[in-house]
Amino acid sequence: MAPGKRKAPDSTTKRTTSRKKANRPPRTRKQKLKRLGLWALVTAVVMGLVGVGAFYVVYRSVDIPNPNEEFLTETTSVYYAGGKAELGEFAVQKRDSIDYEEMPQTMKDAVVAAENRTFWTDRGIDPKGIVRAAFSNAAGGSTQGASTITQQYVKILYLTQERTWKRKSKEAILSLKIRNQLSKQDILEGYLNTIYFGRGAYGIQAAAQAYFDRDAKDLNLRQSTALAAILNNPSLYDPANGEEAVARLQTRMGRILDGMVEMGTADADEAEAAAAKLPKFPKIEQDDQYAGQRGHVLQMVRKELLRLGFTEEEIQGGGLQVTTTFTRKAMDAAEQGVKEARPEGFGKNLHVAVASVEPGTGAVRGIYGGHDYLDSQINWAVAGGQAGSTFKPFAVAAGLKSGYSLKDTFDGNSPYVVGDADFENQGDRDYGRVSLLQATENSINTAFINMTEDMPNGPEEIIRTANAMGVPPAEPARDPYGFPTSSPGLNPEIGVSLGSQTVSPINMANGYATIANGGAAADAYIIEKVVDRDGVVRFDHKVTDRRAISEDIAADTSYAMETVVRSGTGTGAQAIGRPAAGKTGTATKDGGAVSSAWFAGFTPQLSTAVMYVRGKGNGQLDGWLPTFFGSGFPLDTWNAVMSRALEGEEVLELADPAYVDGDAPESGHEPYTPPPSPSKKPKPKPKQSKTTQKPETSAPPTTEAPTPTETKTDKTPPPLVPSPSDSESSTGAAQGAATPKPRQRRRRTAA
Repeated sequence: MAPGKRKAPDSTTKRTTSRKKANRPPRTRKQKLKRLGLWALVTAVVMGLVGVGAFYVVYRSVDIPNPNEEFLTETTSVYYAGGKAELGEFAVQKRDSIDYEEMPQTMKDAVVAAENRTFWTDRGIDPKGIVRAAFSNAAGGSTQGASTITQQYVKILYLTQERTWKRKSKEAILSLKIRNQLSKQDILEGYLNTIYFGRGAYGIQAAAQAYFDRDAKDLNLRQSTALAAILNNPSLYDPANGEEAVARLQTRMGRILDGMVEMGTADADEAEAAAAKLPKFPKIEQDDQYAGQRGHVLQMVRKELLRLGFTEEEIQGGGLQVTTTFTRKAMDAAEQGVKEARPEGFGKNLHVAVASVEPGTGAVRGIYGGHDYLDSQINWAVAGGQAGSTFKPFAVAAGLKSGYSLKDTFDGNSPYVVGDADFENQGDRDYGRVSLLQATENSINTAFINMTEDMPNGPEEIIRTANAMGVPPAEPARDPYGFPTSSPGLNPEIGVSLGSQTVSPINMANGYATIANGGAAADAYIIEKVVDRDGVVRFDHKVTDRRAISEDIAADTSYAMETVVRSGTGTGAQAIGRPAAGKTGTATKDGGAVSSAWFAGFTPQLSTAVMYVRGKGNGQLDGWLPTFFGSGFPLDTWNAVMSRALEGEEVLELADPAYVDGDAPESGHEPYTPPPSPSKKPKPKPKQSKTTQKPETSAPPTTEAPTPTETKTDKTPPPLVPSPSDSESSTGAAQGAATPKPRQRRRRTAA
């Protein structure tokens, strides 16, 4: 090879090298997965080390709160409508810590049996329970709380109801830390000194005082078991919350005592004796902040907050800002109106209830629940009583829906027999054939029975109409706040329109508000907004309404009730000096004794129901009160309340009647047509006169005031047969009153 020249590469070598590269086999799927797994393992190790480090940092940074120094609550404030003036507060925190040795052994054993039977052996955390609760809460399912006593104790110390992965993780870390640093006795002592038992009582010592008026060390087995049951959910198990709560408490106590026997911490015979009955709960003096009507209102608010998902702990000490629908003006009007009209000398056996609801929104603006809350915790504006004839307007609306008109006539004679049942008018009075308008005006029982009988599925239709208008069914269909979710006794019976069922005054006022609002119903409510201590809006009510009855049917029902005030059983309501519609009501129980007296009515701006009852709600009023009809004390009370509540408000007219006239479902109810009067023979005229005189006819008798000549004849009241005097008035309040001058009315449309 010549000098200075490079040797050309050997072609054989080049081909060999290329062949080596070309012949390298590709990685198999198994090799790829192995390589991926190796990287995943490395990543997992790294992340695990990071996680362990993070866990260590969090574990070291989280301190266990001192329950005696850092267990704090914040006042929950309750405001009138508008959110400025304070109505009351949930601020009383009763707490008095005691040592573990002072706590009765029965209490310790009962709580462990009720809340965490593995408490003495577990490590203070339930991983499965945490995962289960976290998934349920994150998915929007039913909220689930802590499983073990240790976890519950952690949640109590931090007073947070946050249900998130972050909170659950922190709870788990704190549970482990507490388990590692505190003994089981320390944990149980802290838990029993901080857990909320209801009635404003935190801890076992305060609970023993609040429920049994004694120190915790003196509790017996039955009392300890009762408190162990109550702490799980005070609103469900506190016997002060009614018969259902009493039944739930006794059932839960039985389960706890069975658990104690299984665990060997209670003797079987002693447990059986303790389960036989509830302990005696003495009457405990209430805090002064609940005095007067404030206590009734605050209890209504508490129940509604619970229904909305807030816990007892949040309500009692979570720093909530609660704006209600109540106005100071309407509340004062209810209280002062009762004081003005209630007869003196009848003591605590006479109960008066008032409820005022705003048409179109369902906002409860004012209530009077009865005697001072410190003397009686029964809220009669919620509990209610037999509705009597105040239920008849719902039957009027149902009858109009079925095809009848206000002019159609029914049998007003007494008695009216249906099967084995006899129905009578007040005083067993006969009225003959009467129009639906007159039947409402004078509260004629037999005419309503006749109409109900001849309506297709009459009782059921009346109930459906009442439900749609705001009166709950016999069995709970929804779960509202303080006032009942049901109307006991509202059953499809032929006499349903006469009002033997129990109705809350709030429900009654709201049902009438539907009529005032042109047939559009809105659910009654008492809470506008709830803001938590961090300023987060937790609840904000949105008004929604629904068409319950047509506007024309509402107008005719309103007009029928207006005749009650103009010339019927409720003429005393003219005293408020503005257009009003209403209905008297007097209910009787078996044996004929009067059990309740009502007057309920409305103007376009406000609907108010007033109820008088005696004793336990069914005591006899006749022979006890000087007058016991709805046109007496209830109507006087209604006047006093409405005059104050509407003072300064614009005077608005009620709706004009539409006189709907459908196809009557049964014949024989045609409007009354009076026979013509005999013609009078004309007197002889001078022969030079070529004019003739037409016979004079007498106009049919009517209970209506003369109506000015109008171009539209549909506003002229229908002819009515003569009616006797007020069938529901024993005082003459509805008799002899001057008939108001006729006026032009304008129709109000539904909101």
